[in-house]
Amino acid sequence: MAKSGGRLYGIGVGPGDPELITLKALRLLRASPVVAYQSAVDRESIARKIVAPYLPGNQIEVQFHLPRALEPEKAKSIYDQETQPIADHLAAGRDVAVICEGDPFFYGSFMYLFTRLSEQYKTEVVPGVSSLMACPVSLGLPFTYYNDVLTVLPAPLPIEVLTSKLLTTDAAAIMKLGRHFTKIRTLLHELGLASRARYIERATTTQQRVVPLDEVDPEEVPYFSMIVIPTKNKL
Repeated sequence: MAKSGGRLYGIGVGPGDPELITLKALRLLRASPVVAYQSAVDRESIARKIVAPYLPGNQIEVQFHLPRALEPEKAKSIYDQETQPIADHLAAGRDVAVICEGDPFFYGSFMYLFTRLSEQYKTEVVPGVSSLMACPVSLGLPFTYYNDVLTVLPAPLPIEVLTSKLLTTDAAAIMKLGRHFTKIRTLLHELGLASRARYIERATTTQQRVVPLDEVDPEEVPYFSMIVIPTKNKL
């Protein structure tokens, strides 16, 4: 069946520095009549803040909220509801640029729209610079050398899973820290990895902070933070 209506764009806008947006992302962002973005309730959208200097000022803006940490069945109905305004614009023939901090398909909110809308509407995804690339650069730490294995770990994983993965990889990035920071820090000390670990939050933004692991206040750790464990192998 031929796809009709507007075109859906998933646009990665990078980790925070507005200059890290790609030329293609910038072109499509400015050309789309509708711009949509995820944000927490009653909070400014991080993605919109990144691209604010580039918006022409005449676009329709759609804000949606995809709450985290929900049971799959409950999340499905909420995500369906939040996606509907975007679907309505596409059905009316308007292109929609959905902006996503980092990369749309790397833990990006856009993937939930993609699974709901891409079969019905023409869809194009524009990759972006992710925090996985930005954090080591901001820290001045090469992640891997030669054939080293890099493992990306979400902090909410169970301790036994985190332990197994950390003990069998050369380098690691631990994301989605937030309220899980204390669990992660304790584990890194137990595994003898704390001396190699580096903590950074809001990389590349004007609020970027690099703090020694043992000096981080667990009550102040934001969602957009990362612990980088670079390889111990150096050539």
